[in-house]
Amino acid sequence: MDIRQLNALVAVVDHGTFSAAASALHTVQSNVSTHILRLERELDVALIDRTSGTLTEEGVLVVERARRIQTELEAIALDVTALHSEVGGVVKLGLIGTTGRWLSPKLLDSINETHPKIIVQIVDATTSSLIPLVVQGNVDGAVVNLPISHPDILIEPLFEEEPMLVAPKDHPLAQFDKILPEHLAAYPLLLNPKGVPFRDSLDQDLAKEDITLTPKAEVDGMRLLASLAADGFGAAVLPATAAQGSEEWKRIPLPGFTRRVVGFAVNRRVPLSATARAVRDALKKTISDHGSHQDGIFMAA
Repeated sequence: MDIRQLNALVAVVDHGTFSAAASALHTVQSNVSTHILRLERELDVALIDRTSGTLTEEGVLVVERARRIQTELEAIALDVTALHSEVGGVVKLGLIGTTGRWLSPKLLDSINETHPKIIVQIVDATTSSLIPLVVQGNVDGAVVNLPISHPDILIEPLFEEEPMLVAPKDHPLAQFDKILPEHLAAYPLLLNPKGVPFRDSLDQDLAKEDITLTPKAEVDGMRLLASLAADGFGAAVLPATAAQGSEEWKRIPLPGFTRRVVGFAVNRRVPLSATARAVRDALKKTISDHGSHQDGIFMAA
């Protein structure tokens, strides 16, 4: 088995066609086809359905492991270089938008100061989008909303944040200075979909009071929920970092509700490179130094 064969297969998956993969690999389409055909013959299975252009079940398995191999090969070069010179290289870091808004500038400043040869590529996405990227090796690690349950994911809690209600100033809920469970049941709300940890935690808290929420809209993205509330579409339940002060809404505490936990997710099967470890350490230090300064944020135990 040749690493060029694995690279060709992953490139076809990432770029959609054999010709696009060839362009990305700076070769010709016939070479890509040959590499994949030889790999299929060695494994005695079809990896790509030539009719639909999609991976077979075996192809999905091979691509998953091929990505891990690619990550490990990149880490070897970074680790060896780090032994003899300043830590450097590219690290792909996933960030949920609400945390990224306050964390990104401080983190990038810290890394530029302590490790100027490291380039951080930030992927801004929801937790549900970031976890597959961690599993596939498309990001080195990700700051995500917990809890996460996945056999290939290792989690380290970073901080907790209180849930808040944000309501347009003309909304009936804006008359309150604190929100009780029965208040939330009285009006349709802007919410995450069921299955998103923040929404599930909210539902579990309210189930103890025998209260069920009525969604006005369900959106898997805190920043979009916040924008809809700011535009006057309705009241939204958000974590503290997404519910920062605005002249467009009133920010109201939800006493007694479970805090959201934010953590760092990495692939359990792929050790971090020296460069990725440096970014992880800078991330944790930045949160330790600045997290408690953010309204509604508390350091994880």
